[in-house]
Formats: sequence, C-alpha cells, structure tokens
Amino acid sequence: MKRTTIRLRGISGEVKGRLWESPTILRAGRLASLEIVLDDSSVSRRHAEVRLVDGAWHVRDLESTNGTYVNGVRVGPGEQPLRPRDIVQFGKVAVMVEPDEATADGPPSNQHVVAAVPSDYDVGLDRIAFTRDSLPRAGDQLRALLRAGHHAAHTQNEDQLLDNILNDAVSVLDAQRGAIVLAEGEGPEPAFKLRALAVGHGEPHGRFHYSKKLTARVFSKGESLLYGALSQGDDSPVTESMYAGAMTSVLCVLLRTPRRRLGVLHLDRGLMQNPFTEDDLFLADALAAHVSAAIESAQLFRKQQEFFLKTITILAQAVELRDDYTGGHTRRVTRYATLLARQLELPDDQLQLVKLGTPLHDIGKIGIDDAILRKPGRLTAVEFAAMQTHTTKGAEILSTIPELKSILPIVRNHHERWDGTGYPDRMTGEEIPLLARIVAVADAFDAMTSDRPYHEGRKGKPAKAAFAEVEKQAGRQFDPACAEAFLAIREAVVQVMKEELPTSDAGSEFVPTLRAGAADAASQTPFPVRASS
Repeated sequence: MKRTTIRLRGISGEVKGRLWESPTILRAGRLASLEIVLDDSSVSRRHAEVRLVDGAWHVRDLESTNGTYVNGVRVGPGEQPLRPRDIVQFGKVAVMVEPDEATADGPPSNQHVVAAVPSDYDVGLDRIAFTRDSLPRAGDQLRALLRAGHHAAHTQNEDQLLDNILNDAVSVLDAQRGAIVLAEGEGPEPAFKLRALAVGHGEPHGRFHYSKKLTARVFSKGESLLYGALSQGDDSPVTESMYAGAMTSVLCVLLRTPRRRLGVLHLDRGLMQNPFTEDDLFLADALAAHVSAAIESAQLFRKQQEFFLKTITILAQAVELRDDYTGGHTRRVTRYATLLARQLELPDDQLQLVKLGTPLHDIGKIGIDDAILRKPGRLTAVEFAAMQTHTTKGAEILSTIPELKSILPIVRNHHERWDGTGYPDRMTGEEIPLLARIVAVADAFDAMTSDRPYHEGRKGKPAKAAFAEVEKQAGRQFDPACAEAFLAIREAVVQVMKEELPTSDAGSEFVPTLRAGAADAASQTPFPVRASS
C-alpha cells in the first residue's frame, strides 16, 4: 500500500500527543539534529529511522542499545515494513503510525478474540479450584482467590472492596493496569461507571484507558473475553481504544451473580509484556465469579445507608418545618461537621457517624412546646430549662432504635462545654465524646452567623467575627484541637455559606449572615458563645 506522507503520533510519556510527519524520512534519537528528538535515557543518540522505500514506509534500527520494536516485536537487521496503526517503540518511547486517507480502507484486521468463555455463575465458581484443564490450581493462584474471599468477608465499604479486589487481580495476573467498571441503571444498554483503577508494579500513574466498546460487548453478550495482541491495519472501535491506551492484550471478564450482571473487570498488558493466555482468562473469570456476590452485597449495603440517611434527613426537616426560619440550619451544620471531621482525619466509620448523627442533633426539639420554641423575645429560666431538654429528649427518642446507638452522644452531648459548664451532663474536656465536640463547634458557628428573628431580631455575626469567637473560646467552650482544625478550614466553611445562600457575597471579608433558625435556647445562655439549641 503506497502512501506519500507518514505521520507518527506519540502515545507514551512526555511525547504523548506530539505528531511528526515527513514525505521522505524521519530519524529518531537524542541528537538535536534529528527529526524526532527524544530526551529519554532508553533512547540512543541515533536510534532508528523511518524511510520511504519503493513507495512503502519501513523502519530500520541503527544498532541502538535498547532496540526498536514494532507491535512488541524487536526489529532485526535490515528494514521492516510499517502499516497504519503499527506501534513503534524506540527504547521505552512509543509512537503510532497514523492512518491517512490513502490507507484508511486498508486490509481487514487480523486482530481477534483469542478466547471467550460463557460467564455462567456456577461454572465460574467451578473455575476457582481448577484450571481449564481440570487440574488443581497452583498455590499462588489459590492464594489470590482466598485473598479475594477475605476482602469479601471483611470489607463493607464498597470503594475499599473494589480497590482491594482490583489491586489483587492486577498483581496476580501481572497486568500493567486494571479497572472495575460497573453498570448503572436497568435495561439492555445500561450506563457504565468507572469505579476503581489500579496500575501494576513499576507502572507510572497517569491517564487511564480502558476499552468501552469491549466492556459493552462483554456485558451485553454475557461472556468473558481475551482480546489478542495488536496487529496491523485494524481500524475497529475496540482497537482504537486499545491503541490509545497502549494495550497489546486485554482481559475483559464479566462480574455477575445468579441474579444479575454487575459490570466488568478489565485488565491489560502493554508493549513490553507477554500477552495474556487462556489460563489467565479462566483465572480472571473465576476471580470475577468469586467476588461478585460481595460487590453486590456492598452495593445493597450502600443503598441501605443512603436510604437510611435520607430518612434521617426527612426526620430532621420535620423539626425544621415547625419554624419558618429554621430551614437550612441542619444541612449547614452537617456540612461544617463533615468538613471538620475530615480535617481531623477521622476514620471512615467515624466520618459516617458524623454524617448520620449531625442531621439529628436537634431532633429532640420535636418534643418542645411551640409556645417555647417559637416564643418571640427572651425565655424565662423555666422555659430555658425546658428548651435544654431537647438534648435528652432526642437521645430518648433515638435510643429505641438499636442501629442509632452510636450517634446518641452527638444528640445528647453537643451542648457540653470543654470547661464543664455545658449541658445536660456537665462533662469536662475529653470526657465529652469526640463526635459531640465536633458538632458543638459546627453548631455554634452556624448559630453565631445566623439571624434569629424570634429572639428580639438578633442579627448574626459576620463570618470573620464568628471565627474570632471560635478562636477565643478554644479551651473554654470548645475542644482546642477541634477549634484549631475548624479555623484551618475557614475557606471551605465560607464556601459552604456561599453555596447555601448564593446571592450573598460569601467570599468577602465579612460574609452576609444566613437565616437559619429561631428558638435558640443558648441565645440566653450565660456562656459567651450562642450555640443553636
């Protein structure tokens, strides 16, 4: 196939995206006088040349130290012909021969599916113990499958589970990269979402590619595939994505349970690796069958948590609806508390408790009489004492639900003070549960920056003044560590204020106040900071 101009496009490292073209010759190496200058230690000074010979393009290695490769095969003495979409490697630097109009309709592809296995769930389980030749699996393969089972039994967090599964798969199957792609939505053509990424030992981190066409094919047909090594002249959509990701061999196996198809496990090898084998395909398919039930369980658990959180949010909103001015307080306090918990580097399980418990911190207000909750002006001592009972009332309400036991300290103790003068239990210092100390700062900050129209029209403080009060009360009202961490995230807190009230100039030095709620019992507290009740 004759062509007059050759184009080489960089597909790896620093040359990715660069384009070189010539009607006669392209010489590659480290010398500045060459057409293709490659500043890479694996490239020789004069490494190789691509030359037009009798109307066809050929590559010739110039006795380079690390060799020249075409589609993963080292070029020997003499010249080797090039065709569109060939991958040429100078040392470790890879380029691709770009097709042009004259060769776009080249010969049919001889890149193909090397092997396919129907992805029946029960058959996949049989492959856990035996290879495709019905022989017992080698010890390292069994260890990989046992590790996958361990992750399934001991990991409830979906993201962590997917990461653990994928990293083990990349390691045991010696892949250069891997991905887990899960289906979202119902129907024959669901949307796919990339949920986990991993790279093999020594592989650089960077933009990841997986074959979307191959993923859709595996999912729709219900079979796991081994896609073969790259070869010449193939312009198929699958090959396009493989070339873009510098993949020469791909395993794409179906994640499935007896109930449904979940997604795919996608593994690939690169130019300098041997291609996957059918044994690799059977092992990957067995791994997929082994872990799919755990993935499905983790998804169901996540959906349960999301539903539970929505239910909690609705309960909190039910309290806020009793007052025209309380809308948004719970949401803002939850966002502030979550930011603070992350700044304090709380583990995931504790962070989840903050997200669950903070929306319910004022749930006890549902038991406070409207005459007190909505009273204009200051409360009497008796009314103030009644208002303080919202902490114990809330804890009593939630104590009937065993699953909420872990968040009771937030509800009961978010008005305790570091110096021991808070309520209801007069705890001191670190006697106060940490989650309650976190919510105390977030709750007080929102109270300080909020208008309280039922309390003699009290206007909230500007953000700058509220931050200054948090700093002042460190070691008195607030846990010093929590106060310091909250001050360290002031920009993120101000951003939340801006999002909650878009018309305000929340980025200015003095942030306009937010309307967040009435009936602030602590607005009459003898203590300096007015925290919401």
